Amino acid sequence: MTALADEEQMIHKSKSPLMKQLIALGLFALLAGYLAWVVPTVEIAWVSAILVLTIYLFAFEVVGVDVAAASIMVLLGLTALLAPWMGLEQGLVDTRHLFDGFASNAVMSIIAVMIIGAGLDKTGVMGKVASFILKIGGTTEGRIIPIISGTVGFISSFMQNVGAAALFLPVVSRISARSGLPMSRLLMPMGFTAILGGTVTMVGSSPLILLNDLILTSNKALPAEQQMETWGLFSVTPVGLALVVTGIIYFVLAGRFVLPTSKGHDVSEGADAMKYFQEVYGVEYVLHEVVIKADSTLIGKTLDEIEGPQRIRVIAGKRPGEESRIGAGTLSRDMGLQAGMVLGVVASPAELNRFVAEFNLEKRTELRSFAESLIPTKAGIAEVVIPPGSQLIGKSARDVWMRKTYGLAMVCLHRNGETLREGDDIRNAPLQAGDTLVVHTSWDNLARLETDRNFVVVTTEYPHEELRPHKLGWAGLFFGIALFLVLFTDLRLSVALLTGAMGMILSQVLTIEEAYEAVSWKTVFLLASLIPLGLAVETTGTAKWIAEQVLLVVGHAPGWVIQASVAVLATFFTLVMSNVGATVLLVPLAVNIALGVGANPAVYALTVAIATSNSFLIPTHQVNALIMGPGGYRVPDFMKAGGIMTVLFLVVMLFMMNVVF
Repeated sequence: MTALADEEQMIHKSKSPLMKQLIALGLFALLAGYLAWVVPTVEIAWVSAILVLTIYLFAFEVVGVDVAAASIMVLLGLTALLAPWMGLEQGLVDTRHLFDGFASNAVMSIIAVMIIGAGLDKTGVMGKVASFILKIGGTTEGRIIPIISGTVGFISSFMQNVGAAALFLPVVSRISARSGLPMSRLLMPMGFTAILGGTVTMVGSSPLILLNDLILTSNKALPAEQQMETWGLFSVTPVGLALVVTGIIYFVLAGRFVLPTSKGHDVSEGADAMKYFQEVYGVEYVLHEVVIKADSTLIGKTLDEIEGPQRIRVIAGKRPGEESRIGAGTLSRDMGLQAGMVLGVVASPAELNRFVAEFNLEKRTELRSFAESLIPTKAGIAEVVIPPGSQLIGKSARDVWMRKTYGLAMVCLHRNGETLREGDDIRNAPLQAGDTLVVHTSWDNLARLETDRNFVVVTTEYPHEELRPHKLGWAGLFFGIALFLVLFTDLRLSVALLTGAMGMILSQVLTIEEAYEAVSWKTVFLLASLIPLGLAVETTGTAKWIAEQVLLVVGHAPGWVIQASVAVLATFFTLVMSNVGATVLLVPLAVNIALGVGANPAVYALTVAIATSNSFLIPTHQVNALIMGPGGYRVPDFMKAGGIMTVLFLVVMLFMMNVVF
């Protein structure tokens, strides 16, 4: 009866998202139909329908955001062929310019920023940063939080905030292990400040990188007297610095009230891995060797047949006369069991004893066969996070043969504040961004995974070598050259940043293969594919029409109220869709609203680009998804701390923008 109930519950859970998507699809279809009825032209009707479709695909994640964006781009291209049947004279976007986004300044700049960030990471500079912070901050939370937050805010101002957070996650883990402070008290301030740091310069976040290109696109539809000037690298710095300082002060003063106090999620050097595992996840797992006797009923079975039903996890195996099997390419779920075989098993004491009794096994009191391969200096418990953009998202551990392919024997899956264990079908669960995998692995294997973009390795205090510390000088030199070109020359941003990126490759800070791997192609396709949609929104008059409807509601209000309305609208959009998508959709709208009320359209466009970083209320932002597992956070934790941060962001941003601009 229990199995049947569990199966019915799983079916119900699988149907629930589909039902929500279908209901939402119906509502969005009604909205699209209503817009088609009230808009003034056929072109605006079609663009409005595509806009509604885009928002639906993003908000309900029917497909990946990059797939959705690319599909919308292709759909816009097909309108050139289908124009006669759609009642159009020509396509919504000229197909000769459909793929211009891939060659845009914004896309090339983001690629260069990702490569530069990977180059800095390869040198081990983050470990030096951690040591420095501990040296000057000690182990006091009130001192460490401002130092961590300020450092991440600075790093995030010159590279993508997701990249900065991913680079600094091991640093915070190292600090937590050495200082004794829980990860939950450090990661949220770090993550929020990484997002805030993206507003300090025009290269700190995708929306700000994209903004100048959107302004130039909008200028094509504006008369000469209304043309907007593009923003310089530090035009936004006063606003961004105020936001970063606000975030730091907020957590210093209110952190004790809004931050959870769950245990930190790292293994300190020399610590007992099993003890740590028990304390953090509340499960009393132990590691033992068991020997398969000649009369055992286990003979002839495979690992896959016994692990789930018996709620155990085999992390090592040894056949008579053979070497120990542990790590990538050794153990697999279809491995057959035979007499005399020794298994290294992780399980709770009760489950282990039941397993031994049921199959007539010999349980050893100490490690013998694996005494060398499983010693703490060579292997142990570790934690890895599935980052946004990982190719493993949507796939299960079983789909990718995780133990055999990556050398990761997963013993727990931590998601949304809940720990799932062996026996909870964790290896069939599709992986999600932000999932924390608690695994047993060798340290050599874990070191290799630090270069794999499918994982972010949280555990740092284990015996391994720094990657390329001898290349730190070259990395710093070319980072400095890129920064100099951006600051003191008129060279195009993408060319300046690519100079630094190529310098790191030529000086062998990175290999070209590592540079390719450093680029989040999902982000590239998302950004480049949405640019044609922004062009269609602007050139067909859709943005102007939406702006006119907004003005009917707030047009007679004071200017600051209208600007605040634009900021709130951008904040809402960025909670339900990507910040890039929200920026592309809302900048043309903001420009037309500003023109309608006689305000500066460039300032309103900047308002949108900054407000799309106001993503703290729920963990939909990639940075928040990244820190959720390692910090042990739940959605209510974000709502508690992020709700206040959201309001502070809006107030400080609007105040500073009115003072500065």
